[in-house]
Amino acid sequence: MKSKYANVLMLLAAIAAFLPVMAVDFLLDSYVRVKERAVLQNAADAIASNVQTGAYDAIASLRRVLAESPSLCTPSFIANVHKQMEQSLYLRQVLVENYNGVQYCDALGKEVSYSVLSKPLPIPNHTETLEIARLGGLAAPVLKVMQGFGDARKVSAFAPMVASTPQSVLAGLKPTTTVRLSLADGTEVMTAGDPNAFGDQGGTEFLTVESFAGELPLRVNATVPFAIVRADYSDLDASFTVLCCLMCGAFLALALQYVRRSDLPAFDLERAIAAGELKPYYQPVINLRTGALAGCEVLCRWEKKNGEVVSPGAFIDYAEVTGLAVPMTVSLMQQVKADLSELCRDMPDIKVSINLFEGHFRDGNVVEDVQTIFGGSSISFRQLVFEITERQPLSQLQAANSVIAGLHALGCRVAMDDAGTGHSNLAYMQTLGVDVIKIDRVFTEMVKEGTTQVPVLDGLIVMAHDLGTEIVAEGVETEAQALYLRARGVVHAQGYLFAPALRVAPFRDLARALNGAGKVETARPAISAA
Repeated sequence: MKSKYANVLMLLAAIAAFLPVMAVDFLLDSYVRVKERAVLQNAADAIASNVQTGAYDAIASLRRVLAESPSLCTPSFIANVHKQMEQSLYLRQVLVENYNGVQYCDALGKEVSYSVLSKPLPIPNHTETLEIARLGGLAAPVLKVMQGFGDARKVSAFAPMVASTPQSVLAGLKPTTTVRLSLADGTEVMTAGDPNAFGDQGGTEFLTVESFAGELPLRVNATVPFAIVRADYSDLDASFTVLCCLMCGAFLALALQYVRRSDLPAFDLERAIAAGELKPYYQPVINLRTGALAGCEVLCRWEKKNGEVVSPGAFIDYAEVTGLAVPMTVSLMQQVKADLSELCRDMPDIKVSINLFEGHFRDGNVVEDVQTIFGGSSISFRQLVFEITERQPLSQLQAANSVIAGLHALGCRVAMDDAGTGHSNLAYMQTLGVDVIKIDRVFTEMVKEGTTQVPVLDGLIVMAHDLGTEIVAEGVETEAQALYLRARGVVHAQGYLFAPALRVAPFRDLARALNGAGKVETARPAISAA
């Protein structure tokens, strides 16, 4: 039966599988906000630009009339006004009056009916002033550009703010869009659409933008309910939701299939450690010169109660991620002490290598654990070698150096496992002060029958010799590989050529067969020079 960890994993996998479905609305909402706000901003900018163009056109027309007319209300003045009105798309009326509002003349020869909606406003960098007015029967307010003429008179040019009615500014926008034109001081000039749209809407979300008519003291605000624009994307929403459901269902099916195949061995690891199901296996390390047993590497195997043996590849990664690698290593060291105490007492020169993981070098307790377990035992500290494994980079080099210094202080040695691959960049060999370099099997496998030179492997060996570190070659499976390594000064090796990882009883038998009782250097050579 799968453990509670398997159930938790399945729950997390199911949630993770359908997160994209739950995220569709959020992502699509964000997309709609960005896109529709840009559309609304372009519309507001266009309205503001049109108002600005009308104002500057009225200013330019008024200046040309005054420049070409030496006096006001003369036939030539009226002719110049008519000429500018014919050439302008915006100019509707020109009026001459005094500062008390008494009219003298206009372009059409009749009384001009208008009302002022704002106080006179200065136009930056211009001598003219600007007022908002309502002209005759026009539905929309107009711009009234004024220029003084002498001390008693003023000439005004009228230009519409919008093409016809206030509602015309909504052309091409969503039906519920509201556009408001106001002065820079906040005085409302014109509103097209719902006049309440800019007030408190009780939590209703609106998309709102703002634009200014150049240097003019006029501002354009546009707003639209988000729900209205979001509704236009309902088909896209449905399509994305269906697509995500299909993808998430496929992901969940694959996750379930993987779980069934793997039977989730790693997620029962905590119970397995407590139950003593994780056992040490011993990979012999052979002296290539003498054929004697030089020591062993402690490897972990999960022996289930049903007799199944699980290789470390199925659970080591999980052990590291969850922090279970620390209690797992403590359990292995305790079993190593029980298994090899007598053998290490009889053979004081053999070395026992134990793997440490990245978490051990962040957790300084490993030094105390080693001292507690092996202190006073028949396995001396100088017989222990601790290997820095390759699975994760050492994230805290200062803490790692502290742990290594503590192990060295006890008399233990430190090895760099799988040197030259993965995270153990070559600088670690010197900066971490390792005593032994273990050459990864990928380099050993480069040696074939008849091989005379492997530059990468040869370079590692030379570098190790230059650093004064010992070398152990891993993955030696052929006699050609062993001879090649021995010829280049590599003394120790491990691999299937000699023996696989063994349970404790066969390992002890092999050790005594190769070495006798403590005679490490007297066994017959296992590798022929032929």
